[in-house]
Order: sequence, then structure tokens, then C-alpha cells
Amino acid sequence: QVQLVESGGGLVQPGGSLTLSCVTSGFTFSNRIMSWYRQAPGKERELVAAITSAGGTTNYADSVKGRFTISRDNAKNTVYLQMNSLKPEDTAVYYCKAAGFVSWGQGTQVTVSS
Repeated sequence: QVQLVESGGGLVQPGGSLTLSCVTSGFTFSNRIMSWYRQAPGKERELVAAITSAGGTTNYADSVKGRFTISRDNAKNTVYLQMNSLKPEDTAVYYCKAAGFVSWGQGTQVTVSS
């Protein structure tokens, strides 16, 4: 079955950086658009970034443009989210998702605080 395992979250000071990873299995990774979402306490889950199957096209939420970079390694069935210049409002649980599947991973907590 589809499995998504996110990692790389943690506590970071404002202005800091983190790189999230999502290792996948159970489907043909190289055929799927991959996305990162996040959910802050009391808020709905929102789309942060997406990348096409070959990695040629990326899209970002306005709130993270210029600070976050999504990438993928199809040989490793892994999608990444490089997050720079982090702000307290980036605090959330971050999830990856494969297009066409309803499965979610357990997520990884990112906390931006001084």
C-alpha cells in the first residue's frame, strides 16, 4: 500500500533553515506529482508546494515563495522541502502527498520560535 514517511522537522529559530524529507513506497513515484502540505493548530491543512513527476515544474503558496524549495529524487522515491528564512507563522505539521492517492503520512512537526 501507499506509504509516506516524513522526517526532518524540529525546533528552529526565526531566520533558520530546515530540510524535510518524505520517503515513499507502494506506488510508482516517478509517475506522480508530489506535494507538501502543512497544518497549523486550529487551521485547515494547506498546500505549500508541488512538483511535477520529472521535477521540471514547481509551484508554491504565496506565503513561502522565495523561501522554500521543493525537489525530488526519483531514484530514491523521495521528495524534499528546503525551508529557509523560517518565520513563526511557518510553525505547523508538514505532510507530503502523492497525487491521486488519499493516503497521508504521520507528518513532521516544524516549530519556529526563539
